[in-house]
Amino acid sequence: MPAPGRGVLSAGFRGATFGIVLVVTLLAFENMAVGTVMPVVADDLDGLALYAWGFSATLIMSLLSTVLAGGWVDRSGPSRPFLIGLGAFVTGLVVAGAAPSMGLFVAGRAVQGLGTGVSLVSMYVVIARVYPEDLRPRVFAALSAAWVLPSLIGPAVGGIVAEHVGWRWVFLGLVPLVVPPVLALVPALRGIGRPAGESAPAGGGRAGERALAAVAVAAGAGLLLYGLDGTGRAALAAAAGLAGLAFGLPRLLPAGTLRFRRGLPSVVLARGLLSGAFVGAEVFIPLALMRLHGFSAAEAGIVLTAGSLGWSVAAQVQGRSARSREFYVLLGALCIIAGVGSATVALQVSGWAAVPSWIVAGAGMGFAIGSLSVLLLRLSPAGEQGVNTSAMQIGDTLGSSLAVGVAGALVTAFGAARLGTGLAVAGTLCAAIAAAGAFAALRLEVPK
Repeated sequence: MPAPGRGVLSAGFRGATFGIVLVVTLLAFENMAVGTVMPVVADDLDGLALYAWGFSATLIMSLLSTVLAGGWVDRSGPSRPFLIGLGAFVTGLVVAGAAPSMGLFVAGRAVQGLGTGVSLVSMYVVIARVYPEDLRPRVFAALSAAWVLPSLIGPAVGGIVAEHVGWRWVFLGLVPLVVPPVLALVPALRGIGRPAGESAPAGGGRAGERALAAVAVAAGAGLLLYGLDGTGRAALAAAAGLAGLAFGLPRLLPAGTLRFRRGLPSVVLARGLLSGAFVGAEVFIPLALMRLHGFSAAEAGIVLTAGSLGWSVAAQVQGRSARSREFYVLLGALCIIAGVGSATVALQVSGWAAVPSWIVAGAGMGFAIGSLSVLLLRLSPAGEQGVNTSAMQIGDTLGSSLAVGVAGALVTAFGAARLGTGLAVAGTLCAAIAAAGAFAALRLEVPK
């Protein structure tokens, strides 16, 4: 437990805490608002054919930069990569906001993804270097809480701005908001380098191998996402995507991750599986509510907001508890199984009946995600925190994107006439993914 009177807002930590929370809030708001304005962007730029790539480009480039940033952060320390990542994110906002065509808009979104990946990996290492271990659960709880306000107002504010001012200001309006967190973080970042006594991580061939693996995983994910819904050439693209993932993932994840090896590998795997289960179910909830039960977009948002609130409350509970991190990961996994499974059943009957289920699922994420982050830093040597953080982010991003893609392919295969059946099958798949995450949660402890 933290020493009496010492917390994340104590002298010495206050600036770093404010800066990190503001950065996460900014990234979260952009993430929540963009879904609202994308139809307006596609209409204005005559870019419906590239609509999906407005999301996919960000995801794939974030995955790539997450991998490459890990070694960079371990070699140079987190300060410079963190600031450069924020700079790339701002550049992407400007390019997307000023884009005269859908192609340039997608390019801007790709640059945003590059910046987001670098910033997130650097931020985790900043947390490891600035805060003692007993305060880290509270930091991660604060980061989860930073998603609450954007979850509540992001979609609505994005829609209002797009309707009354113009969609471009959803992106351009965020640019000046980057300044406050940078000013808050600079004092904390000053002087953070590699840990004293640590030699520089192996470079040369190892760095080149990771770079090649990163390209293979990013390209593989893109090809697989492209090929999931198609036939013919699309099927070949999906096969090539699987080959890229098979080549790259073993070189980027801790050894034994895909075999549920105890300790750090299962920490990374649990994060990917639980995130995939939750996000894979979440993206289809508004579709089910509006198409099956006649909800408005605002009413559907209430259900998603309930999940965000459950996440925030659970994150605060685990951050202040003396129970083991392993306990909260397993509890979170069980809540996600129960929440996703019961929401899948409830959505076949009534939209509002899904609210309690989604609160439970959100609470599962709140219990598990921060605890997994603490375990990852605890099990990582100081000189490998960046690489292992990037591995966790890879699992998170890849797990979410593949779960959404496969679930989407299932829904599409059943068609509009059997939408309810397709959503039920997709929800069952996500519950099964969460069950695999629960098995990984049983293997977090390292044998003594």
